[in-house]
Amino acid sequence: MVEELVGAIVGAGAVSLVYLSAAARVVKQYERGVVFRLGRLRGDVRPPGLTMIVPMVDRLRKVNLQIVTMPVPGQEGITRDNVTVRVDAVVYFKVVDPTAAVVNVEDYRFAVSQMAQTSLRSIIGKSELDDLLSDREKLNQGLELMIDSPAVGWGVQIDRVEIKDVSLPDTMKRSMARQAEADRERRARIINADAELQASKKLAQAAQAMEDTPSALQLRLLQTVMAVAAEKNSTLVLPIPVELLRFLERGAERNEQTPKEHVEERAPKSLADEQLPKGLVGPQPPNGLLDEQAPNGLGDAQVAKDHVVEQ
Repeated sequence: MVEELVGAIVGAGAVSLVYLSAAARVVKQYERGVVFRLGRLRGDVRPPGLTMIVPMVDRLRKVNLQIVTMPVPGQEGITRDNVTVRVDAVVYFKVVDPTAAVVNVEDYRFAVSQMAQTSLRSIIGKSELDDLLSDREKLNQGLELMIDSPAVGWGVQIDRVEIKDVSLPDTMKRSMARQAEADRERRARIINADAELQASKKLAQAAQAMEDTPSALQLRLLQTVMAVAAEKNSTLVLPIPVELLRFLERGAERNEQTPKEHVEERAPKSLADEQLPKGLVGPQPPNGLLDEQAPNGLGDAQVAKDHVVEQ
């Protein structure tokens, strides 16, 4: 009798252990449990820790609440300015409502992935190439809104969306490289022209200062000679400024013009240039007579005047 009682107790204990092992479930801290009893949602979401279900009747489904990093496969599309590109992206999302994530959608991961690919293609068609390359923050926000709108009913919250890479055709890369090179060449020419303009202004100021002070030109020439001599070359190149040659040329012209002007200013007027009264002009002497007999300083006019007085 006692043996049968002990056997019954042992059998009941074994059944209890089997039942407990089948009914006990452990929900981790980053998970939540959703219980279905005979196919119907049962009670609230089970919190982390040890929870019990009815074996063979209840079914516990665990939902992960961690942030999921899902890469979006590269999508090829044509931008608004007719450029073919291939864009990759990354979606960060998490489950905020375990019940909706299990009941409202069959596989929320697959649904988010398909929605991300569709939204990415739509963003490519609505954007230009320059926006894809430079204004990615704005595109990321628009892509996040497009994915988050339907995901709210799935119990999923989109945390962040990032465009990872934009692949361009080789022809477009070469065209962009030529464009960038031309732009850099344009900026280099503008900088060189600006430098030449500033240098010309400074040189004009220096030339004006040297023109006001002629000795400055000689000092600058000596400085140039010293700079060339410091190289310790066997041949010394001595530059002659053009202004110095012009100065010497102007000095030579002045020396040639000065004697003629001096003679014209100091030469006395010939008496022959004076005009005699009308009707008093006498007969002219023979050619060469006045030049031989007239004293120094007297011309044809003096002889003619004496002849008139005698008459």
